[in-house]
Amino acid sequence: MDFISKITVVPKIPEKILGLKELSENMWWTWNYKTQALFETIDKELWESTQRNPVTFLKRVEQKKLNTAAEDSKFNELYQEVMKEFSNYMNENSNTWFSKTHRSFKDGEIAYFCMEYGLHESFPMYSGGLGILAGDHLKSASDLGIPLIAIGLLYQKGYFIQRLNSEGWQESIFLDYDFSDFPIIPAKESNGDEIYVDIDLLGKKVFAKVWQVKVGRVNLYLLDTNLMQNDPEDREITSTLYGGDIEMRIKQEILIGIGGVKAVRKLGYNPSVWHMNEGHAAFLGLERIRELVQEHGLTFQEAIEAVRAGNVFTTHTPVPAGNDVFSISLIDKYFGDFWPKLGASRQDFLNLGLEKRQNAEELFSMTILALKLSGRSNAVSRLHGEVSRKLWNHVWPGIEWLEVPINYVTNGVHIDTWLNPKLQESLKEYLGADWMSKIDDPELWEKIDNIPDHELWETHQQLKKELIEYIRKSIKAQRSRHGETVEQLEEVNQIGDEKALTIGFARRFATYKRADLIFSDEERLKKILNDPDKPVQLIFAGKAHPADKPGQELIKKIYEYSRKPEFQNKVIILENYDMDMARHLVSGVDIWLNNPRRPREASGTSGQKAGMNGAINFSVLDGWWVEGYNGKNGWAIGDNRDYEDLKLQDKIDSVSIYNQLEKQIVPMYYEKGETDVSKEWVSKMKESIKSVTSFFNTARMLKEYTQKLYMPALEQHTRFSNDDFKLAKEFAGWVKLLKENWDSIKIHVKLDQDLTGVKNAEEEIGVQAEIYLPGIGPDSILPEVVFARLKDGKIANIRRYDMKLIKEVQKDTYLYSVKFKIEDRGEYGINVRVTPNNPLMPHKNYLMGLVKYPQ
Repeated sequence: MDFISKITVVPKIPEKILGLKELSENMWWTWNYKTQALFETIDKELWESTQRNPVTFLKRVEQKKLNTAAEDSKFNELYQEVMKEFSNYMNENSNTWFSKTHRSFKDGEIAYFCMEYGLHESFPMYSGGLGILAGDHLKSASDLGIPLIAIGLLYQKGYFIQRLNSEGWQESIFLDYDFSDFPIIPAKESNGDEIYVDIDLLGKKVFAKVWQVKVGRVNLYLLDTNLMQNDPEDREITSTLYGGDIEMRIKQEILIGIGGVKAVRKLGYNPSVWHMNEGHAAFLGLERIRELVQEHGLTFQEAIEAVRAGNVFTTHTPVPAGNDVFSISLIDKYFGDFWPKLGASRQDFLNLGLEKRQNAEELFSMTILALKLSGRSNAVSRLHGEVSRKLWNHVWPGIEWLEVPINYVTNGVHIDTWLNPKLQESLKEYLGADWMSKIDDPELWEKIDNIPDHELWETHQQLKKELIEYIRKSIKAQRSRHGETVEQLEEVNQIGDEKALTIGFARRFATYKRADLIFSDEERLKKILNDPDKPVQLIFAGKAHPADKPGQELIKKIYEYSRKPEFQNKVIILENYDMDMARHLVSGVDIWLNNPRRPREASGTSGQKAGMNGAINFSVLDGWWVEGYNGKNGWAIGDNRDYEDLKLQDKIDSVSIYNQLEKQIVPMYYEKGETDVSKEWVSKMKESIKSVTSFFNTARMLKEYTQKLYMPALEQHTRFSNDDFKLAKEFAGWVKLLKENWDSIKIHVKLDQDLTGVKNAEEEIGVQAEIYLPGIGPDSILPEVVFARLKDGKIANIRRYDMKLIKEVQKDTYLYSVKFKIEDRGEYGINVRVTPNNPLMPHKNYLMGLVKYPQ
């Protein structure tokens, strides 16, 4: 039949429950389990089949089910409760942590830039840890009332759906998403017009539409180039997360950096702090410099100082290969017409990101660009801070790695998102209904011991049962796709044992994470897994980047182990690791296994999610676990040191895994008394919940970012921006004067005594120095004695003693002096140096490369 017209009919939400639409359009529902329960109550099967996406759900639900829900008294009671909670949450701005702590704050938001955001599995704009962390960052910023906005890209195909074929090879499936299924709306100007921005790429304009996502009280804005007014190749810029070649990568990073700043301006914001979460967005600094040069008349150097004042940079990748670099020819190609807009020469521009490799190759590093254009930088765990200071020491020539000003804020996770609702209810009962607002209170966590052992054990066993059901459903779908027989599919019901000790390993399949380490000794592992009285099972999950062939080979290797008769149903590998699977795993396994090659794990947060759910961490002392492990809340693999011999490291760590499984972990789990509960095991579970939940959460993390980074940056930005950038101009002029005269500084050291040979502890040392300061003057420098403790010929610790000005010896030459005591025995090195000194510098080594030693 021919039709004169076709129409699409969507359900009409009854007036009594019309708030469901508002709830579906704000990602607040992703961390409010009562809201999720509302949608699930209407149609559980549809809720699951739509990946728990309320936008899609409300488009597809049957009208009669909505009508039935609207007339159901219990549903309405829950609905009213949720709507009241939502209204209170969205309107309590004056009662948040930030508003109470920073009452004098007036304006100037924090603009947060990241390439990916993991808010929920139904909104697949993330690949892994970086995106999940960014999503949790926004959620906690909303909870705490921090005035933050976020910028990213809206990907037409997202990351990829992972499928494992019948041989275990990863297949990467890219879907074209319908944005009407996402909780996004076009961002609009005050006059109602949709917002578009443009960037210059290779002599032409590329346009991007700006979309808005509501994340509680925080707004996330995503740029989209899939527009008719763009050429086909430019529409592809926001096609795929981390897809394409190196030219696609630089286009994406120009879009988020330069286009992102333009979007912020069009949206009407004037941020005081600009936070780059990883180096991908570092081009934002260049656009901000261009604004100041072209719109405010600042020089290139003045603009750099004004921009640095408010920039914050977080580095995540602890290995050089993981940091984005571009060839100089590619930078010339895409920025050849840009640096004249900055009033900069080509070399001045390149110097902002120049990295010289040992083979004399010159590259443009996004991390170096971010470091040079940020007044404050941080790593994401204490150990990662040490690794980062060593890795980027060359950006600060003249100082030791110990002094590199890369601070750290250890990552955490968003408790409401990752703590299973059943456990949330238990904590409410034993810690109090308002426990989440008191997580900083040490006394609160002692109440964990009030939870009866059997109750915590039974709750966890229920969560493990749910995990096993999830695993069987997932593997059955996979094997059905492979065309296995009905009999073979029935065997899936034998996979997973609710009574067995269950070990989970789920993360990105990069080779340094050593997913196959536990298989180093197959015979030994076989005995552990197949003990009839004390069975153990291993569950693996994770994606490898489509271009990472070694990572994909690891997945295939684990898959092949899972199909071997001796490991069948004992080794399980799941496909398409996402946030939904992660929630099941971290709450359902007994042990969370993590064995990266130390020190390559920047932080890692999956173990934090597991730990707060009562799973016990069994991990290498890397990333967050170095700080989290206390001897009572889990087990450490290997020892607290690094290795140059990687084979030796693998051997030591694998033996450590087997020994502890055989002698400690497995026996403890099965050491059950008459109550059928292992008291020692539950004690470790409680300690895990206490120690992990109380500290490794994004509430603590965001408070640290605010106090250590955001507020100091905001203060300096304000000072440098006031009075037509008066202080920024003065500071830049002072820096220019220093650089012009720095090489002429001369230092002549005089010692009160001979410092060669053996000295006694607590003996006083006197040091004098005559310092020639042509064109600079004594107020602009800080002379100091550097007293370094040496261990095996390397600097282990540094103490600095400021020298006092005694007198002017002759024109431009000044005498300085200091006395100090040797505090303890050991081998030491001593030197004198001069660094810049200005009250406008936020930290001692703010100016890179200006360090002078005696010659």
